[in-house]
Amino acid sequence: MVPVRYNLRNLRVRWVTTLMTSLFTGLLVCASVLVFGLVDGLMRTFTVSADEQKLIFLRKGSDNETSSDIMRETADKLTNLDGIAIDPATGRPMASAETVTIQTKPRRGDTLSVNLIIRGLSESGRSLRPAFRIVQGRELRSGTNEAITSPSIAARFQNCGLGETLDINGTPFQIVGLFEASGSTAESEVWVDSNQLALARRSRAESCSVVIAQAANRAARDAIVERIKSDDDEFKDLEVKDEKQYFESQIAVIATIRKIGYGLAVFLSIGAMFGAANTMYSAVASRSREIGTMRALGFSRRSILASFLFESVVLCLIGGVLGCMATLPLNGLSSGTQNPMMFSEVTFAFHFGPRVLLQGVMLATIMGLVGGLAPAVRAVRLTIIQALRER
Repeated sequence: MVPVRYNLRNLRVRWVTTLMTSLFTGLLVCASVLVFGLVDGLMRTFTVSADEQKLIFLRKGSDNETSSDIMRETADKLTNLDGIAIDPATGRPMASAETVTIQTKPRRGDTLSVNLIIRGLSESGRSLRPAFRIVQGRELRSGTNEAITSPSIAARFQNCGLGETLDINGTPFQIVGLFEASGSTAESEVWVDSNQLALARRSRAESCSVVIAQAANRAARDAIVERIKSDDDEFKDLEVKDEKQYFESQIAVIATIRKIGYGLAVFLSIGAMFGAANTMYSAVASRSREIGTMRALGFSRRSILASFLFESVVLCLIGGVLGCMATLPLNGLSSGTQNPMMFSEVTFAFHFGPRVLLQGVMLATIMGLVGGLAPAVRAVRLTIIQALRER
């Protein structure tokens, strides 16, 4: 085998070419990893929200909460079904009848208005959100025109900051607190008291949009689902899904972004492969005599092929590592996109975890292998006499 130090020495001697090719590869890997981190952040937002023992009751034919409508009397029966978990802190069922509406609000520093989810819920609804906690300000008081939201929504929308006043159908609601919920979809919403939201909307207080309930266990979940499906009387107009099934139907946007992102990564990779190939062709042309000498010394074609491929991979890996490192300062950066199922904005944070960074490194490795293959093959095809004759 050709010693590794031979390849490393050549990369060091041709340091200008090495640096330029690595930086070019790094830029392309960085762009690809940014897309991977965006998709991973979106997936994490929805999967954090998904709990197979949490049930979502909607009106039949409704594919999301905003298009659903459930009578309050029916909602009360749902919250008291056998099999619903009991909150040990309050002794009440872990179930919440909630009203969801969409308001068009302007973003900060922009005249563009986008849809914002306003959710009216009771105190029991807090226990159904993963790791809910107030991080600034305080909890809203029931029966008042107060609201809480997440720091990401506060930063993205006008009049949603702590102490500001948000207009909901002409009714002012003061933002009294900011909360976190493990980065789930709850952080894309503004929460208010359900009765106050009904008054602001001038809608019927005897109806709600959705009922969310936590089943005591898997057996209880299955029993509740079967009861709703088989009921031909009081629950005949309802359907129920566990939260995982519900959010799987909500992530069509991620599938589209993923396809576009991976397509972009492939396109950028092709560019990097040409860059690596160009560098390695130049290396083969300038080191033809070295190749001939190695052949004359007894190194096999396979050893020389592996040597040049190794050099190409190292060249691209340097760029890949630099590209991945360039994305780390953006880890956790909040952004948002449209959820086409709800016609509203969902916030998420870029997530550059080990899996995403490994994808970037693997992409750089593939660039090096594919980009260096043709030049390496050319190098081993040279006969000893041809190699020694070339200048």
